[in-house]
Amino acid sequence: MEKDWKLFKKKLGGWQEAYMDRLIEEYKDILNSDASSSDKYWTLRKKIYDDYKSPSVLARDVSRSNMFTILLGLLHDQAINMDDLNEFSDELKEDIAQFIK
Repeated sequence: MEKDWKLFKKKLGGWQEAYMDRLIEEYKDILNSDASSSDKYWTLRKKIYDDYKSPSVLARDVSRSNMFTILLGLLHDQAINMDDLNEFSDELKEDIAQFIK
């Protein structure tokens, strides 16, 4: 489990950055839409507010004890997929696979 924890800490920042890059593209689409300025503003504001609560943007209380929960959140948000967990232990991958089925 120590190996998984070290790998998780190493990869989390990159996963979050990639996810935020995707969000920024979605924000650009909102801003470049044909909607009125006020509609763009309120749509963007709501999206940013909702995205902020995502573990893929802000992983709270990053610790060994909640690594599993954060990984599930990243998978749920499609910030990562099971292939991103290839370097992790078989035990962790099996536990994740059992939980998401």
